[in-house]
Formats: sequence, structure tokens, C-alpha cells
Amino acid sequence: MKYKDSLVAFLILMAPFFAVAQVSALYESEIFIDQQDTLRYRIMWPENFEPTKEYPVVLFLHGAGERGKDNASQLAHGSSLFADVANRQDYPAIVIFPQCPKDDYWSNVKVDRSQSGLKKFKFRNEGTPTKAMGMLLKYLDDFTGKPFVKEEQIYVVGLSMGGMGSFEIIARRPHLFAAAIPICGGGNPKSVTKFAASVPIWAFHGAKDDVVSPIFSIKMIEEIVSQGGTPKFTLYDNANHNSWDPAFKEPAFLPWLFSKQRNTNIQE
Repeated sequence: MKYKDSLVAFLILMAPFFAVAQVSALYESEIFIDQQDTLRYRIMWPENFEPTKEYPVVLFLHGAGERGKDNASQLAHGSSLFADVANRQDYPAIVIFPQCPKDDYWSNVKVDRSQSGLKKFKFRNEGTPTKAMGMLLKYLDDFTGKPFVKEEQIYVVGLSMGGMGSFEIIARRPHLFAAAIPICGGGNPKSVTKFAASVPIWAFHGAKDDVVSPIFSIKMIEEIVSQGGTPKFTLYDNANHNSWDPAFKEPAFLPWLFSKQRNTNIQE
């Protein structure tokens, strides 16, 4: 009995790890090479994928803690949401998780870790993209031209560093994305004019966030509104930096995202 009890306890303890392994197995490990640079990414194809059909594409940008070159850590947050059996059936899509190298950043921002609050991040107004963002843009320019990509349904979701990257990538490719969900991120409000009227936004942040101040999201939302946009904004009163946890539990999260379609008839 003691052996059985120990085995049951072990299986219960290891259950989350087994679940993560199952989810990870759904995302194929791939690389994109451009000259001497490499972008590592994981990709999940729709069930019963048919290359003659068109599918929405979701780009997911991870946070700073998941940077590296193992091509696995970036699946820590968000991957299970899209891999959920019911969600895959209701929203068949191509889901891509690129990985940012340890010494790089998705967005063009100066990070001073000796500071806090508004002094910690200094967002530049575009300029030359970081190497990670530059590689990501090259990859997207290549991948989104594939015949199985539904051009009017290309989305970006990101958290923390990835939330910052989400704001930046829609500024750099405003005619590519049908919608964006930046979570606990931020950006340079001067970049908003490029996407305020064309890219639907649903931003999330925690009011108690002591890593990335919620003011950064608030400033972006205020500027979008001032530029004529109509964004959604959810500020969780009791959430700290991990506001992605309640965000992913929002019943309208995926329905809102996949309901957005870009008008491909607009001249770009």
C-alpha cells in the first residue's frame, strides 16, 4: 500500500509536467535562417492540416524570462491555451512561438534594471529594429506569403517583453495584422499613429504590476483613443505582473481575437 500511495503521490506531483510535455509535442521545433542569423521557433499546425486550405495565423511573443536558444522555454505561457482540444476545434489556426535570444529584446527599448516604474523602460520611436525583431520580420514576410495563410486573419499576442514587441510589430507592419493583444507591455505613444485606426487592440495589465508599470499600457491606450481608435483595455485591480493568467481565462479572449479580419482590399 505504501508503494501504491507513493506512486499516486508521484503521479499527482508530475501531472503538470506531463501536461506540459503533451502540449510541447504539438508544437514542432523549427528554425529560420537568414545569412548568418537564426530564428528559432515552435509551430503548431491545425488538426488535419491541408495545404490547399487557408488558415488564420497567431504569432505569440514571449516575455524576457523565456529568452534563450533551447527552442522550448517560449512555450511556458500561452501555448496550452491554443493547444486546448476544444480551442483547436473551434479556432483551427497556425500558431507560432518564436524565441528571442538571451542577449536580445523584441522591442527597441532601453531597459535600466537599476530603476523602477516609468524610469525602468525608455521606448524608442521605431528606428532600426533589434536583431531579434529584424529576424522575426523577415520570417513573417516569408511565411505570410504562403498560399495556406489567410491574409485577412493574422494576429499577434504577447506578454511583458512580448507585449512591448506586439505594440512595436504592428507599428512596423500595420497592414499585416488583423488584431493585437498586448499583455503587461507598453511602447512609444508616438508610434500609435501608424496603427490606431487600422489594428483592433485588446490590452491587459495588472494594476499592481511592479515589473512593467501599468502606466505604459494606459499611455498607449490613451494615445490610440486620441488618434481615433477604439481599443479594449482590461486593468485587473488585484493582478501583479502575471496578468496573463486572468487574461487567458477571459471567455471572450479567443472569440474576440478570431472575430477580427483585416480588409485586404484596402490599398497598402
